[in-house]
Amino acid sequence: MATVDDLKFAEFGDSANLLPVPGDDTTVTIEDPGQKPPASRGLPRGAGREEDEELLGNSDSDKTEQLLAGQKKSSPFWTFEYYQTFFDVDTYQVFDRIKGSMLPIPGRNFVRLYIRSNPDLYGPFWICATLVFAIAISGNFSNFLIHLGDKTFHYVPEFRKVSIAATAIYAYAWLVPLGLWGFLLWRNSKVMSIVSYSFLEIVCVYGYSLFVYIPTAILWIIPQKAVRWVLVMVALGLSGSVLVMTFWPAVRDDNRRVAVATIVTIVLLHTLLSVGCLAYFFDAPELDYAPTLSPAPPLKQATTMVKAI
Repeated sequence: MATVDDLKFAEFGDSANLLPVPGDDTTVTIEDPGQKPPASRGLPRGAGREEDEELLGNSDSDKTEQLLAGQKKSSPFWTFEYYQTFFDVDTYQVFDRIKGSMLPIPGRNFVRLYIRSNPDLYGPFWICATLVFAIAISGNFSNFLIHLGDKTFHYVPEFRKVSIAATAIYAYAWLVPLGLWGFLLWRNSKVMSIVSYSFLEIVCVYGYSLFVYIPTAILWIIPQKAVRWVLVMVALGLSGSVLVMTFWPAVRDDNRRVAVATIVTIVLLHTLLSVGCLAYFFDAPELDYAPTLSPAPPLKQATTMVKAI
């Protein structure tokens, strides 16, 4: 029979010392919830380097987005569903990107803030289309206001300005991003730390950067050259700053001369488009037109007048 003392609870020490652990088994240690985990001994990461890693696609969020994007865009490129994904954007996103292109934030990347999560072609396409008609209609209306009150001027709508504006705007919005994308791919093969952008992201940046020229083209109707040039400088400063702040991180780790030459080329092409539209559609030299002459008197009437004299 067991005595009463044998049935009492006894306190044991550390259980880890009582149970033998074989060498090839795995032990699980349960830590105290109040104990803080040991701090990592790595070097602190700066905000700029984290931004570069996000643009390079090294962060976990970017890898997840790439996997999701691959699942969404799995349709063949010759199908309608493949291109439908490029227009899958809501009104809030479009307005947010337009606001970001007109009010650039110094030190913040436009692609990382607005584009990378869901690049689209809906906004750039309609922005370019609206800009084409804004420039063509405003140019015709400006020409009408300049000659308003001139009895010798006969107004004729210049529909060819629509086709010229469409060729210039869409060529700039597609060919320049294509060339820049190819250049960045070439430099990325030589300098591995260069930030890479997809072609669709570059098209988005250029497309949304042109939105500020829509209200500017409407204000170009004002028949004052000084006001027009002030407006084009303001629009060029806003849209050009978006391009510079977006593509400078993509080339700043490259050779200094190559990086500066790339940014200067981007700004010069953007300036050429804005100044060219203003000079051709609004400040173009007046075309010679035949003045309205009073009809000459008939021959018989002239002969009678000579005889009377």
